[in-house]
Amino acid sequence: MGHFIGALKKYADFTGRARRSEYWMFVLFYIIFYIVAAVLDSVIGTLPILTLVYSLALLIPAISVATRRLHDTGRTGWWQLISFVPLIGAIILLVFLVQDSRDENEYGANPKAA
Repeated sequence: MGHFIGALKKYADFTGRARRSEYWMFVLFYIIFYIVAAVLDSVIGTLPILTLVYSLALLIPAISVATRRLHDTGRTGWWQLISFVPLIGAIILLVFLVQDSRDENEYGANPKAA
């Protein structure tokens, strides 16, 4: 939960690096809270208002933490746009996001060393 809160605190910070654990814990809690919002929407019987608000509220933090994760692998955050290429783009982005940290690069020191 600490990584999720930490990513929300740095919601508009597109500089620096994010370790794999920070990124994937953010994704895990994002999905868990999204499912909770979807269940609440279905119990209340409304249109998916809660899930829409939740997704829009966390759009910038999700892009930000993914950018920092790509920085950790030595790539620019613009590589997220490859996900718009059907099927193969999402697979390539997933491979980039699961790769291990690089040593010191232009985005800063390796967060594993700290």
